[in-house]
Amino acid sequence: MSESVAILGAGGKMGLRAVEKLAKGPWRLLLCESDEQKAATLRAQGHEIRSLQEAAREADYLFMAVPDAVIGKVAGEVLPVMKPDSCLIMLDAAAAYLGAVPERPEVTRMIVHPCHPPFFTEQATPEARRDYFGGVAWQDLVTALIGGEPSRFEDGIALCQQVFAPVREVHRVTPEQFAFLEPAMAEIIVAAAASWMKESLEEAVRRGVPRAAAEAFMAGHAQIALAIVFGAEKSPFSDAAQRAIAWGTRHYINPEWRQIFSPAVLRRAIAEILEVEGTATLSEGGALSAVAES
Repeated sequence: MSESVAILGAGGKMGLRAVEKLAKGPWRLLLCESDEQKAATLRAQGHEIRSLQEAAREADYLFMAVPDAVIGKVAGEVLPVMKPDSCLIMLDAAAAYLGAVPERPEVTRMIVHPCHPPFFTEQATPEARRDYFGGVAWQDLVTALIGGEPSRFEDGIALCQQVFAPVREVHRVTPEQFAFLEPAMAEIIVAAAASWMKESLEEAVRRGVPRAAAEAFMAGHAQIALAIVFGAEKSPFSDAAQRAIAWGTRHYINPEWRQIFSPAVLRRAIAEILEVEGTATLSEGGALSAVAES
């Protein structure tokens, strides 16, 4: 009999991707979706919707395509009823980093996250070159074992390679290193910087620059700056550009930004990020405590 994969949040963007990819394999899918409209769409496609508890008890793998802020809460609900030698797969490191994922040694607990297609890298087709999320274009995965059997962890990686296919390489890190990658590097720094870039474009437009000119100038200069910084372009910045970078860094980049990689600061940041979603707070002892959504 084929092994079963429960997909929590099967009607969401990531859940639907997982359903589509795994439906092509030998897996028996157990779909969970709490949003009735999304559940109705899945039923119309011929899928049966299972309750959370039923799917958790039956699954060999439980793939959590749920919002980051509820991972700890949901993990606390499903882990006690999961069968021995099963595998819980989470897509974000925040809950594990804050200690919100319960211990249960007989269940393998792992984190996986796609790197998304990299810039300045050739893809095989025009469709792949327009794929920024992954699924058509190749991408890498990052994964970490929280606890459990290494052999089951390997099986979980193979499952995730199918979910996020095509996959070029799988990188293995510790749960703490995962939190350094996301949210610290990828969201708190990189996504904030990208948003700042867009805001600077809008400010130029607000001050009278024609939007088409601003967008063209931003698109080209963002690309060449990234290419130089990351080594795709071997020519350096001009002397004036280097002085401009130094001036901007000195006046507009917080010199304390590296503190986000300090475990104490990162834990506080993650707790605040999750609390914004209304589902988590950080207790005085530093452990994440899930609270009911209003």
